[in-house]
This record gives sequence, structure tokens and C-alpha cells, in this order.
Amino acid sequence: MPANQPLYAYIHGQITPLEQAFLHVSDLAIQRGYGVFDFFKVHAAQPLFLDYYLDRFYQSAQLMELTVPLARPALIEVIQALIRRNDLPLSGIKMILTGGYSADGYNPVEPNLLITQQPMMLPTPEQVERGIKVITHDYLREIPPAKTINYSMGIRLIKQIKAQGADDVLYHHQGVVTEFPRANFFLVKHDNTVVTPATNVLAGITRRNILALPEQPYSVAVGTVTLDDIYQAKEAFLTSTTKRVLPVVQIDDVVLGTGKPGPVTMALLQALLQMEVQQQQTVVIN
Repeated sequence: MPANQPLYAYIHGQITPLEQAFLHVSDLAIQRGYGVFDFFKVHAAQPLFLDYYLDRFYQSAQLMELTVPLARPALIEVIQALIRRNDLPLSGIKMILTGGYSADGYNPVEPNLLITQQPMMLPTPEQVERGIKVITHDYLREIPPAKTINYSMGIRLIKQIKAQGADDVLYHHQGVVTEFPRANFFLVKHDNTVVTPATNVLAGITRRNILALPEQPYSVAVGTVTLDDIYQAKEAFLTSTTKRVLPVVQIDDVVLGTGKPGPVTMALLQALLQMEVQQQQTVVIN
């Protein structure tokens, strides 16, 4: 993308230059941090696994008592129009639904829908080969199944993460592991079985894809994962739209396995990449 290429966003029912896309200060997203969002990847003008992301977006809105102002077919048309307008080779689209312009700053009114598209970067081969270090923190998100805009805890912990030479923070609740602020967690046991936390987590789409790999090279399931489990793990990794499968090689002061990305993690990454290729081909054919 040229450095000076203008970008466009959807707001207030129309596509407009990004620099002109504003919300009024009375919006509940600003006043109370009230809203939901979702984010998906677009490659070569094709949104990947869009149906799953839309399912979650509408579910999040319902859980937060918000109504998406566009029916699903109309929302897809807007997304396609925005993709054509921005014409980016690799990007991410974020859909944000807010509580609207509230007269008293508390009661939700007609929601505002904002859709933006930005270039995105995936982890480099060097980052994947190196893996990441994470710390742990006792915290449970409110309404875990909803993808809300409230990321206060994760943002507040950024300084602590950096101070400990880490890359991210893994939440647990009283010793039961849940998720990262922006990713799901997977554990590889010494018998090569793979487990991801079952409850109090956001249903990540990449997580779903790992669980649904058509030719599963390893046994992958949902279940209870504790801090003791992760400290004794053979391997671990996180999954997200922007990071795909990213190896975790150290948790707190415990180095996992050899301290390098393991074969199970790397095999699942390759299987996911193949699944993405198949998804692109399916979208193009349809």
C-alpha cells in the first residue's frame, strides 16, 4: 500500500474518508466504554471465515443488549464495498457497535456502527521460530462470550509485561487458566494431546479452526487447564486472527520443553495455513 493512499471507513450509514470518521462525545463507547466489536482478516480482497466472525459479532451484540442496525446481507454488502474502496492486499476489518449517543451518558439508545479497514502485519518467521514469553495474572473478564471493547486490564498490564521482559499476559481465575487479552491459549501435554480452556473464554475463530481441522494431526480438545498444568506442559501456543498460531516458550519463570517452539505447535500452524488456503479458494470459487 502506498504511504499516502487514503483509507475509507463506514460510519453513519455511508462510506467516508477515514480522517472524517468521528463519533460524538456523547457516545456510550466514550462515556462508559459500552460496546462490542469484531475483527477479521482480508487477503487479496477475500474476507477469511467471515460467516464465523459475523455469527460472533451478532451474538456479542445480543449479549450486550445491542441491535446491529444492518441485517446480515446488508452488512456483508457494506464490507464488500469497503474492501473494494480501500483495495488493500492484506488487511484487517474491525466492526464496532456502540451504545449510541446517550443524552444522559448512561442509557443506551440507537447504536452506532463503525467499520474500519487497516493494513495488517502477521508474525514474522523469526518471531515464530523464537516464540514468546508470557506472564500470568488473576483476572476474569465480565461476560467472557462477548467481544466487548473493554480491554482496560490488558492495557493496564502493558508496563508490567514489558518490565518482566515478556510479550503478553495470560489470564487465570483462581488458578484456572482462561485466555489472553487478545488471544486464546492452547497447551500441549507430554503425550502430545492438545487442550484449550473450555469456559470463561471468548470463542476465538482461530481457536475454532484449530479444533475443527479436517485432518487433525493430534488429539485436540477443550477442557480445564490449571496453572500447574501449564508449568508442566511440553509446549504451549496462542491463537488469534492476527497471530495465527504463535508458540509460547516461557510462562512466568518456567521455560517450556526445550525453550523453543515444539513440533506439535509447528504442525498445527502448518495445518491452519493450509486451511486458510482452502478457505480462500472456496471463497473465490463461490
